[in-house]
Amino acid sequence: MFLGCDKSSQIEKEISEIPVEVKVKRFDLDYKKATPADLPQLKQEYPYMFPQEYPDSVWVTKMYDTLQRSLFNEVYKAFPDFEAQEKELASFFQHVKFYYPNDPIPTVITVTSDVDYKNQVIYTGKYLVIGLDTYLGASHEFYSGMAQYITESLDKKYMIVDVASAYADAKVASPRMKDFLSVIIYYGKKQYIEQLLIPNKSAAERLKYSEEQYTWAEANEAMIWQYFVENEVLYSTAPKLLERFVMPAPFSKFYLPVDNESPGRLGIYIGSKIVDAYMKNNDVSLQQMLNTSAQEIFKSAHYKPKK
Repeated sequence: MFLGCDKSSQIEKEISEIPVEVKVKRFDLDYKKATPADLPQLKQEYPYMFPQEYPDSVWVTKMYDTLQRSLFNEVYKAFPDFEAQEKELASFFQHVKFYYPNDPIPTVITVTSDVDYKNQVIYTGKYLVIGLDTYLGASHEFYSGMAQYITESLDKKYMIVDVASAYADAKVASPRMKDFLSVIIYYGKKQYIEQLLIPNKSAAERLKYSEEQYTWAEANEAMIWQYFVENEVLYSTAPKLLERFVMPAPFSKFYLPVDNESPGRLGIYIGSKIVDAYMKNNDVSLQQMLNTSAQEIFKSAHYKPKK
């Protein structure tokens, strides 16, 4: 164990010395300050933010829209500067450079997104677009009427988690098979990449669980796994299983008395445990793991849940 800790510390030391330059462009602030006369310059500086199918009148109207002005103002209150986030992003990109040295560092573009919480971060390779209006804090008035399990994730502490998740999306191929096991191992692969790229974030934070929720998952891991096995869930392709155990939800749905105590997305939790076991019990590289089928990972993981 101590040898493993020493190796991890040495790797982190090497990573911390990798030079990176993070370029952040505050489109949200530039648009907030702009007048119609500034629109041509804005379009020249941010051509990727102005789809050609929309006439200029759309963007001028948006400048004076009451709701948009409120969004701009609230985002500015929450993010008058971006220094703390830039530090997190710099560390993140150092880790990216260590594990993927040939990947360019994208330009970071901050925007308002009409609170599009399903697309908080978009990674294109060249750009990393972050919707700051989806990180104003769970109790913000803009989120009133939303379910609590959604608003709890709309906090700036999860921004770097969403960045890592968007990056992992680009690295992990979608599962060819649609069975439950393939889906949860797909997410387990994503979680493994996130663990490498944001090691200072806990497993609970990466899953957007509270500490209490993660403790519940750890304490009930054997029960969860037993349920999946005994109910022949693993090789089922029933779409309802994804709603019950993978998609965001207030709790997982075993249809048992424990449901209300459980966190949502427990399938992803189990998928991450299977991938962790595979990497621990097999001498393979990150890329080899990513190229390995879910069935082979499961077979070679020798996964044994905690009891």
